[in-house]
Amino acid sequence: MASTRLPGKPLADIAGRPMILHVLDRALEADIGPVAVACAEAEIAAAVRAAGGIAVLTDPALPSGSDRAYAALAALDPDGRHDVVVNVQGDFPTLPPAQLRAVLTPLADAGVDIGTLVTPIASDAEADASSVVKAACAFAEGADIAPTLYFSRAKIPWGDGPRWHHIGVYAWRRPALARFVALPPSPLERRESLEQLRALEAGMRIGCARVAHAAFGVDTPADLERARAILAANREPI
Repeated sequence: MASTRLPGKPLADIAGRPMILHVLDRALEADIGPVAVACAEAEIAAAVRAAGGIAVLTDPALPSGSDRAYAALAALDPDGRHDVVVNVQGDFPTLPPAQLRAVLTPLADAGVDIGTLVTPIASDAEADASSVVKAACAFAEGADIAPTLYFSRAKIPWGDGPRWHHIGVYAWRRPALARFVALPPSPLERRESLEQLRALEAGMRIGCARVAHAAFGVDTPADLERARAILAANREPI
């Protein structure tokens, strides 16, 4: 709720409903398991529960969404029945449900700890933008999954060939998430301001599934208007 660029963002109105409920809808439409909203503010929990959803209030002092997801998982499933948790941010109201299903596919490899998503970078401006996180990965011909060697705000990798825009949605094996939140922030994580580098520096393996286009997070008033236009028109989320 304290977003500096868009105060009250999770409850911003889109087509007559709070944004967080649209994200909840996308997750339910993916049909990959139980869905809950982990939040720090009572007003978000109240909106979710009023719509029939599950909300878990977590400590506002938690440093990241990964910590919040882990706390919610512990509250909802203390017996460990679920072995994977998908973490999607609450500002992705137009996220295609198919992408939530796709983020699970790297976990078909038993050696992968975390699944995430990438999409092709379409322009030099996108490649140069520090706000666009790049993933250093290479897909074999015909493959839709690849190991990820690094993430950066810089234009990587060097040389000719495709570059990949990282989409910040994660499928965690439960032991990997437990290990991750117990680790201190790592040197490269601090340097690049990219939390996923902590996992790589700790020796965890991250696999990327590629999708056709990037979902966008709502960070600014302009993003909010874009999301309103998409959902009001009842178009396929993009």
